[in-house]
Amino acid sequence: MSEVVNVLVAFAVIVFIFRWATSGSPASSDPRSTTAALGFRPKHVTQDMVDQIHTMFPDIPTDNIRFDLLRTGSVELTSNKILERGFLEPPPPAYFTLYPRPDGPTNNGQRRPTTTRQNTTTDSSATTSARHPSLIERYHLTQQVTEEPSQPDAHADAGGKAKWEDTPEKREASLKERKAQMVLAARQ
Repeated sequence: MSEVVNVLVAFAVIVFIFRWATSGSPASSDPRSTTAALGFRPKHVTQDMVDQIHTMFPDIPTDNIRFDLLRTGSVELTSNKILERGFLEPPPPAYFTLYPRPDGPTNNGQRRPTTTRQNTTTDSSATTSARHPSLIERYHLTQQVTEEPSQPDAHADAGGKAKWEDTPEKREASLKERKAQMVLAARQ
C-alpha cells in the first residue's frame, strides 16, 4: 500500500514539474507567443504608418494594413504590395486576439472611420451632393435639360474641334459652350 502512495506522489510531482517547466511566466513568453500566433516576428508599427497608407488607399481596411505593416515594417513595401496586387490579405483570427479593435474613440478624440466599402460610399455620396452642385446646375443647363432636343444629333460633335477665336472673351465663351454641350451629351 505504501508503494502505491509513493508512486502516485511521484507521478503528481513529475506532472507538476513538467507543467511548470513548459508554461513559463507570461511576461517572458509574450514575444514567443506573438511570433507563434502570427507566424513571424512582428515589426514596430506606429499609427502614423497606418494612417499614411490608409490615406493613400482608403478602401483597404486598417486591420489589413496594420497586419501587413507588422509583417514588412515598411510603408513602401506595403504600398507596393497594394499597387501590385490591388488588395492586402486579411489577417488571421489570431491577429484579432493579439491586437483587438478599439471600439471607442482613438487617441486624438476622433472616431475610427468605417472601413466597409458600403458605408464609405454612402457617406461620401451624401456629403458630396451637399457640398457640390451638379454639373447641370453649375453650367445653368436646367432649361436645356427640360426642353426636348430639336435635333437628335445636336450633341454628336460635343467634343469636336473648336475654332480658335480672336479674343480671350470669345475663346472663354466658346469653351463654356463646348463644356455645356459635353455635359448634355453625357446625359444621353
